[in-house]
Amino acid sequence: MKNIFTSIDIGSDNIKVVTCELYNNKLNLLAASSMKSKGVKLGMIVNPQEASLSIRRCLDEVESQLGIQIKKVLATVPSNFAEFEFIKGSVELTNETGIVSGSDIALVMQNAMEEKITPDKEMITIIPINFKVNDEEIVSNPIGMKAHSLQTRAIMATTPKKNVYSVLSVLEDVGVQVIDIMLNGIGDINSLKNMRTDNKIGAIINIGAETMNVALFNKNVIVKNSTIGIGSKEVDKVISSTYKIELQEARKIKEKFAYAHKKKASVDTFYDVTNIYNEDIKINQYDVSELCMNKLEELIDLGVKETRMLSGRDLDYIIFTGGITMMSHFDYLIKNFIGETAEVGQVKIIGVRNNMFSSSVGNIIYFINKLKLKGKNYSMVSSSDMEDLSSRKSGATIASDSMLGKLADYFFGE
Repeated sequence: MKNIFTSIDIGSDNIKVVTCELYNNKLNLLAASSMKSKGVKLGMIVNPQEASLSIRRCLDEVESQLGIQIKKVLATVPSNFAEFEFIKGSVELTNETGIVSGSDIALVMQNAMEEKITPDKEMITIIPINFKVNDEEIVSNPIGMKAHSLQTRAIMATTPKKNVYSVLSVLEDVGVQVIDIMLNGIGDINSLKNMRTDNKIGAIINIGAETMNVALFNKNVIVKNSTIGIGSKEVDKVISSTYKIELQEARKIKEKFAYAHKKKASVDTFYDVTNIYNEDIKINQYDVSELCMNKLEELIDLGVKETRMLSGRDLDYIIFTGGITMMSHFDYLIKNFIGETAEVGQVKIIGVRNNMFSSSVGNIIYFINKLKLKGKNYSMVSSSDMEDLSSRKSGATIASDSMLGKLADYFFGE
């Protein structure tokens, strides 16, 4: 069986779907698609029917690339009002071998989370900080070790139930089963972490179209999160209002012509466009880049101030991600504005270099790491599906027992 995983990220501006294969402990891209989303506002699903159509179109595109039907996915749920709580758990090993197994890991995690979840919240995941074996040795993964007791320190992520069920419901309507749920911040750190983030305290600012997600990390473990209700569409708006052009044309200029910093732009380069009064005008690259730079600095400043609110201290690093960070010379802008602590994230999988996919790719990486911690082998595509190419059936239905209760059983049960 090939170990194949699909992740979906439902954003206000785009639906992102990524399918990867784990082969020889290396993650390879099989297919990826991004399509305009409808029915999503400020990261929340507000019109399930429109959202379903957008998701289905994006899934169809990836299925056409793969030649098989996508039946199971990892899904990102909104980070609005997510909370992260430090928890501890301990168990005595009772198995005959005295060797720590994946079942013992699941048991100590379940012990740590008991009675910690309030009725209005849903558990997203538990991120282990470390494990202690026999009250002595501290390790990151104790599987295979001889032990009579096992303890863990971890972070439990929760979010309001409505954030979870709105996503599960619309994906069920589309005809896919949600195997696990994730948060953008967790995905981002797993796709963007590097030597600089190890053993440090820092943040990742994911600039979306209508929101910015600011996540704080300690040694690559998320500890706090905040969502700001403003995003990169503000750049489109300022271009549109200044030159009296359609918003869609303004976005094209932002992505294809303007620079993130005016110092890198040319005063002798122009973009020909027709405004809303049907007048042909020329837009100077330096001028429009200055507009973009000023608006981007406002967004960046909001994000940085939020990191200080969350941390109460200067950070060792701030990583920026999201589609807008692919804008020409965005890296120069943030280093000029913030300093050397700032950097643009880099998704390292060949074929997915665009940072709009950082959460989607990272969620697959995180899910695989959870499987390894449990000693499990899993794929979202069966052998028969691989053989039965291009056999996608329409109108698939999902049983009610595939909803949220089953998700927790997958990680903690068996």
